[in-house]
Amino acid sequence: MKQLGYTFRRPELLREALTHSSYCNEHHKGAVCNERLEFVGDAVLGLVAGQYLYETYSNQAEGKLSKLRAAVVCEKTLAKLAREIGLGEQLLLGHGEDKTGGRNRDSVLSDAFEAVIAAIYLDSDLETVREWILSRLVPEIRLAVSQPARDYKTTLQEVLQKKSHAPLEYRIVSVTGPDHKREYTVDLFWKNKLLARGAAGNKKQAEQRAAKLALEEKRFEAL
Repeated sequence: MKQLGYTFRRPELLREALTHSSYCNEHHKGAVCNERLEFVGDAVLGLVAGQYLYETYSNQAEGKLSKLRAAVVCEKTLAKLAREIGLGEQLLLGHGEDKTGGRNRDSVLSDAFEAVIAAIYLDSDLETVREWILSRLVPEIRLAVSQPARDYKTTLQEVLQKKSHAPLEYRIVSVTGPDHKREYTVDLFWKNKLLARGAAGNKKQAEQRAAKLALEEKRFEAL
């Protein structure tokens, strides 16, 4: 993979990083999925991003740094970075996963991106993978810094209060994924009608995404 910008000494690590669990379920002999690598990659990415933010934005408090890291080290951003290096086209997927759009699904791409991070780390060292990560992540960090996070929940509340005093209700639909990488799915209701659904690594972010989608789609205008 020329777009990857790294040459593996142990190419079997890259193959493992690109192997989705659905492929292993269909090809049992010798196939190893990328879930264990994704676990390591998540930790390495968190360390590298955290250290960079700590060193670069020394005047920012812990809360601000945490919000910046959460805004950048998220499924959406990692999937975007995965697409930029053409990761989706290289994935080994089961027939069903491939047929239902898994090759372009954010969750699949972001997990594969973290697995690739682990593969590079295990194939080289921390400094090498740090440079690889930051060459891709720093532009996203700078973008997040230049565009402060918007409080979509408050904005939506203000918009709807002009129409009615009916309360907004955020309901957790599901909590999935391993302990180190939870995904919360939240449904947003108003006047007992579903306005939007949001998913993210924590409850607050999932609610913000649902509110953002509700503002964009404006389904409340018909209620």
